[in-house]
Amino acid sequence: MNDSGQFYYEIIMSASFPVKAVMVILILASVWSWLIIFSKGRMLATAQNRAKKFEEHFWSGVDLNKLYNSLSSKKNSGLAKIFEAGFKEFQRKKTVNNGSILSVEGSDRAMRVALNREIEDMESNLPTLATIGSTSPYIGLFGTVVGIMLAFHALSDVTQATIALVAPGISEALIATAMGLFAAIPAVIFYNKFSDKVERIYAQYDAFKEEFSTILHRQIG
Repeated sequence: MNDSGQFYYEIIMSASFPVKAVMVILILASVWSWLIIFSKGRMLATAQNRAKKFEEHFWSGVDLNKLYNSLSSKKNSGLAKIFEAGFKEFQRKKTVNNGSILSVEGSDRAMRVALNREIEDMESNLPTLATIGSTSPYIGLFGTVVGIMLAFHALSDVTQATIALVAPGISEALIATAMGLFAAIPAVIFYNKFSDKVERIYAQYDAFKEEFSTILHRQIG
């Protein structure tokens, strides 16, 4: 451990119990947010890659019945899941209603439900990330205020107060604010980044749903 690391370690270990409790909370919040960041980053990157590959395959002129049969035996997600839900409902309604407009309307509803479920899954844990980003600075500030209060309270029994007596307590208290910012900044940055990605994926999914509905309309026209 270098000199600066040793310095911060000594400050943290010498902090009062309330300040240490705040630091532990902020460390756990930071670890939690990074776990969400890594898992959500992989999830959204995978969703974008799969959507791109599926659209390329779909618009290559593949037979829709063959495509559906190849997907029906798999656990699908993203555009494949939306297509599967829509085509399955279209086939069922088409058989019952003899190819009427009701089959397309039923397919639209099924695809909308599948799309919303996919987006809900992508948005999971994003509120947690937003909460960590918005509350961590205040938690750190709370630790700082408590630490400063305890530092000044300790001076009540001292005849002559000097900066040497106050500085250690204030410095350890300010560490809590720094840790709060350390936990909050990445959470806010990646929350905004992931929210933008989810909106883009939603737009891509919704555009595919509308285009696929147009194809189904032509089939009964």
